[in-house]
Amino acid sequence: MPTLFEKIWDAHVVRDLGDGWALLHVDRHLLHDLSGPLVLRAVADRGLPLANSDLVFATPDHAVSTDPGRTGLTGPAGGRIWTALKTGCERADIRLFDLEEDGQGIVHVIGPELGLVQPGTTVVCSDSHTCTNGALGALALGAGVTESAHALATSTLRLLRPRQMRLRLTGRLGQGVSAKDLMLHVIGRLGAASGAEHAVEYEGPVVDDMEIDERLTLCNLSVELGARSGVIAPDERTIRYLRGRRFAPKGAEFEAAAAYWRTLRSDPGAVFDKEAAIDVSTVAPTVTWGTSPEHSLPIDGRTPDPALAADGVARESLAKALAYMGLEPGRPIAGVKVDRVFIGSCANSRISDLRVAAGLAKGRAVAPDVVAWVVPGSLAVKRQAEAEGLDRIFREAGFEWREPGCSMCVAANGDIAAPGARVVSTSNRNFVGRQGPGARTHLASPAMAVAAAVTGEIYDVRKL
Repeated sequence: MPTLFEKIWDAHVVRDLGDGWALLHVDRHLLHDLSGPLVLRAVADRGLPLANSDLVFATPDHAVSTDPGRTGLTGPAGGRIWTALKTGCERADIRLFDLEEDGQGIVHVIGPELGLVQPGTTVVCSDSHTCTNGALGALALGAGVTESAHALATSTLRLLRPRQMRLRLTGRLGQGVSAKDLMLHVIGRLGAASGAEHAVEYEGPVVDDMEIDERLTLCNLSVELGARSGVIAPDERTIRYLRGRRFAPKGAEFEAAAAYWRTLRSDPGAVFDKEAAIDVSTVAPTVTWGTSPEHSLPIDGRTPDPALAADGVARESLAKALAYMGLEPGRPIAGVKVDRVFIGSCANSRISDLRVAAGLAKGRAVAPDVVAWVVPGSLAVKRQAEAEGLDRIFREAGFEWREPGCSMCVAANGDIAAPGARVVSTSNRNFVGRQGPGARTHLASPAMAVAAAVTGEIYDVRKL
């Protein structure tokens, strides 16, 4: 009685290497501009041909500018990296979705959007948030540069089989609570290492009721639990989502594929190494206070007091986080003044995220002294948002409407906050310096980000 993960894993084993290791076939290989040139160079330096360039797809996202009117050469660092990716893809005959070309965007947004990622496939990218793609029932794995180069050259990857974890979500999400709030709550409750060495399967009635975009947010944050991957069993929502996508099967092939996809779920009685269950009914809109995604609080919560920590290590860690964030122990998180708001990243930049944000921004104005950006996750998302007039709503409210890319999530392209600036961000990491040296990041949902933008402080969106 195998789990969903085991079914996909076992179907892709090229060779059992013993002691839990296996050589797995790679169905899809995704590249982006930050790591892609390094991977391509590693293969070229060894004089190795690609095993199957038809399985490889690339896009510039991390290092390219998101300035309105940008080109690949906007910004010296981004220009060099963009050129290296473009040149490397041309030499290796890899399909590149370039700037202003249908398909360009954040790599973890375009994979599902284009139908490149499908249930039962293995997906590799040299990026830790590749786990996002597990929302479609794929085994999606982040890889290092050396591993990724091996996968390009052989269409295989040598992997240690992870243990299995099941997270069952029951109850009903409350007003103003999204998949992002839920995952910040889960990480805060279970801990950032709770999924270490595990593949996490999300299931339960809450997951069943979620649209695909919400499931993508769940799986995106799996790595913030420390997990190797996250996966959700495909269902009729998945099939509807993929039907008609650019790279999805067509006609009779699609129906045959869908019949197979319906078999991809953990068998009744499947045994997991670790189980967790959360009733989501009591989850409130959630925001982080510190320098790890597990430093999360409900909007009516207070920052922790290091003096109450269980041991010296925890006390020191909490004290350092509070000092970096410029917060006092025991203060309410609501009411903390903010300088910037960023809506974007592979966690929350899809059209449904922008619709929620625009719905709240309509008729309101960004607070004085707050700089607020909206960065669509892909060119397709940008065009759809503009067709619906969402860009106009954002602009009228005082948000800056940007070009598709990773932008301030990782600050690899010059989109950074000033030292000491406090940012409410819909991205997935709030590490020290993540959005610029000395920048202070509070993770939140798109709705909570808009609430912060229009009030100038961390604010309970339920009051808007």
